[in-house]
Amino acid sequence: MSFFAVLFALLIEQLKPLPRGNVVHDSLTGWMRWTGRNFDAGRDHHAWVVWGITALVPALIAWGVHAGLAHLNVLLALAWNVAVLYLTLGFRQFSHYFTDIRDALDRGDEIEARRLLSEWRHLDASELPRTELLRHVIEHSLLAAHRHVFGVFFWFVLLSSFGFGPAGAVLYRMAEFASRYWGFKSRTIDAPVNDRLLNLSQRLFNLLDFVPARMTAFGFAVVGNFEEAVTCWRRDAGLWKHPNEGIILAAAAGAVGVQLGGSAAPGVTPDRSKTFEAGAEADAMNAEGSTPGLTPVPGHLRSIVGLVWRSVVLWMLLLALLSLANLVG
Repeated sequence: MSFFAVLFALLIEQLKPLPRGNVVHDSLTGWMRWTGRNFDAGRDHHAWVVWGITALVPALIAWGVHAGLAHLNVLLALAWNVAVLYLTLGFRQFSHYFTDIRDALDRGDEIEARRLLSEWRHLDASELPRTELLRHVIEHSLLAAHRHVFGVFFWFVLLSSFGFGPAGAVLYRMAEFASRYWGFKSRTIDAPVNDRLLNLSQRLFNLLDFVPARMTAFGFAVVGNFEEAVTCWRRDAGLWKHPNEGIILAAAAGAVGVQLGGSAAPGVTPDRSKTFEAGAEADAMNAEGSTPGLTPVPGHLRSIVGLVWRSVVLWMLLLALLSLANLVG
């Protein structure tokens, strides 16, 4: 049933994607704000309380509804899984920015491309040169694809195998959203945040993302240039500040043969790339601390799209084979 739930959710999302500024995103933002305002008083244990209510409660509700519907009818449980996956899994939740940026670059409108990147990632991209603009679009797109598709896919399949229905998909997305929300709020002027809550949400999400990140990187290696992807994974993942992100981006860079990494421009994704010294331990091949490969060009955007879709097909085929083996067995 997991295979059909994912398949139907992806098909529906392609036909009828959630619009920008949709009610689901607004509701999640309001939920985060409400839990922080009502349960966070700055103590260590309050961070655990807020995170538990923020991430675990929705996951338990999703599992409870699934269990109740499964008791009534299997098709109702399947419909519930599809509905939850439609809200938590899919490319169209972020791909409109990617498409609009690519179209702007094809028109030669770099100003509009920078504006869209700034709007998407909430950073200052006004002075980014074209090459750096492309690099940031590629990196953010790869990470978004992982967090909106592959990470959700992994946790949904894993927990649904144990009878928890879509709880895994909800848990992963809520943990990711909490980490992103509290990180964004901590950088917002006049919006102080409990540092313990910020650190806890990021630490727990990194823990949840440990295995999915490596599965995503492995998928990129299989459907791309395997040897180069594995080499970059082992050698260059340390160029990035966050290990899970570094593994994904290094593997993708090797799979496609594009140069990623390096130092971020002032004010641009300071949490994405480490300093030169941080990457020196991984490899001293160049002063910029980047992966080897070609300088990013617009054609690499299409290569990244192909890499991601081939990886989706790979994991769907594996899931289909596992489902078939389960039925036969």
